[in-house]
Amino acid sequence: MLKIISWNVNGIRAALKKDFAGFIKKHKPDILCLQETKAPNDGSFELKLDGYIEYWSHAKKKGYSGTAILSKIKPKEVKEGIGASQHDEEGRVLTAEYDDFYLVNVYVPNTKRDLSRLSYREKEWDVDFLKYLKKLEQKKPVIFCGDLNVAHQEIDLTYPKANVNNHGFTPQERKGFDNIVKAGFIDTFREFEKDGGHYTWWSQMSNCRAKNIGWRIDYSCISSSLRPRLKTGFILKEVMGSDHCPVGITLK
Repeated sequence: MLKIISWNVNGIRAALKKDFAGFIKKHKPDILCLQETKAPNDGSFELKLDGYIEYWSHAKKKGYSGTAILSKIKPKEVKEGIGASQHDEEGRVLTAEYDDFYLVNVYVPNTKRDLSRLSYREKEWDVDFLKYLKKLEQKKPVIFCGDLNVAHQEIDLTYPKANVNNHGFTPQERKGFDNIVKAGFIDTFREFEKDGGHYTWWSQMSNCRAKNIGWRIDYSCISSSLRPRLKTGFILKEVMGSDHCPVGITLK
C-alpha cells in the first residue's frame, strides 16, 4: 500500500513547533507533499527526517508560498514549475516522476479578497496548469494534490450562499475545478464521502475550527486510470499545527 499525504502547513518552521515530527511518526506517509512552506530560499533549510528524501521549491519573494515533497521512494526525476515563467517564480509546483505515475504537488494562487488575481487565475493559471497535467498524462497517470484554493461545490463550505462571489468560491474558480473533472481527473475524497460537513481549512477567527465552520479547499486528485488502485481518500481533521489539515490517499 502507498500512502500519499498533502498538507498546507502555513509555514514549515511554525509547524515544526507544533509537533510536526509527531504527525510524521503517527501517520507514516510514504510521500508527503507540503504547501505554503515559507522556507528560506537560500537552500539552507533542511528537515533531515529519517528515511525521507527532500525536494524544495521556493518563491523568489522571501517568506512566501513554496512547496516541498518528502519521499521515502526515490523519484526518477523532480522538476520545479510548469515550464511557464509567468507562473514559476512563486515556488507553487513540484513534480516527481515515479515508475508508474507522476506526482504533482501544487499550491494554487489565491485570488485575494479583492479578487485582484481572479482574471489571472481564471484565464492563465487554471488553463495552463490543466494543460500541464494533461501533457504529463500522455506519458503516464497523474496524481496531483495540494491547496487548490477553491471550494468546488456548495457542500464544500459551511455558508455557500453567503460566499458566492467571495474569493475561493467565485463561479470562475469553481468552473476551473469543473474543467479538471471534465478532463478526467477524480476528486478522490468524493469517491468515498458524498455528504457535506467535511472541511480542510478554517478561519483562525471566531473559533471556527472548534465549531467546524470551514471550507474544503485541499484535494488529492488522480487520473481516472488509477481509480482501480484507489483504496481510500481521507481528511485528517484532527491534525493541528496549521489553519489547514492534511488530506491524502492510499493506493494499492
